[in-house]
Amino acid sequence: MTGVRMDKWLWAARFFKTRALAADACELGRIESNGQRAKAAREVRVGDLLGVKTEAGDFRVEVLLLSEVRGPAAVAQTLYRETEESRELRLKAAEERKEMLRLGVLTEGKPSKRDRQERSRLRGKIHRF
Repeated sequence: MTGVRMDKWLWAARFFKTRALAADACELGRIESNGQRAKAAREVRVGDLLGVKTEAGDFRVEVLLLSEVRGPAAVAQTLYRETEESRELRLKAAEERKEMLRLGVLTEGKPSKRDRQERSRLRGKIHRF
């Protein structure tokens, strides 16, 4: 096997719960392959560097193995290796979320517009007015 469809591999590696969600992420530009936006039908090959944006965080991973079949989580984790920078950034973001909870920034109920803008600023997202 020389390559696997991007959406199949993302599903098999358990980044997304369904293949349809993986395909949607590709369509929305949340997946990059070697620095370029990836479509769902693009082939993933061993050695590719992928950027994956999910609700769980932003991942930068190197593809180690290919699979078209979704298996146990332990097997899925052997398909890729996360880069050190990616791991550090995700841990930093998790710490910031914990700090926001501790300070009471995150409250129950729907956040106000001001709260949403503040969260975007803390996450490093550009907010245009």
